Amino acid sequence: MNDFVTNWTKDELKAYIMIFCSHADFNESKAEKAYIKSKIKDLDLQQIHREFDKDNDYQSIQKIRSSLSSLNYNPEELETLITEIKELFMVDGHIDTLEHNLLLGLKHILKDP
Repeated sequence: MNDFVTNWTKDELKAYIMIFCSHADFNESKAEKAYIKSKIKDLDLQQIHREFDKDNDYQSIQKIRSSLSSLNYNPEELETLITEIKELFMVDGHIDTLEHNLLLGLKHILKDP
């Protein structure tokens, strides 16, 4: 069985990606948590967070790639997701080096899962 295959909806994947991004600088701030909650409605974020907490970076990236492939995002949805990731990184007023590097990597993954 492939541990990277999920049954996530687009909202669940978005929540997972946002949680993944909020840990780019190894510190999930209150502002980042609030931003994620504002973008993800009607989901059990704790359940998604528990799954994220069990995964290492490799597992997270593989789950993101697998889910992107199966959910068939269109280019507009991907651009919206990238914009929301940038907004998440900016909640503290700036994008630090770790966040910037993760953004570059995610853009590559999102556009070529």
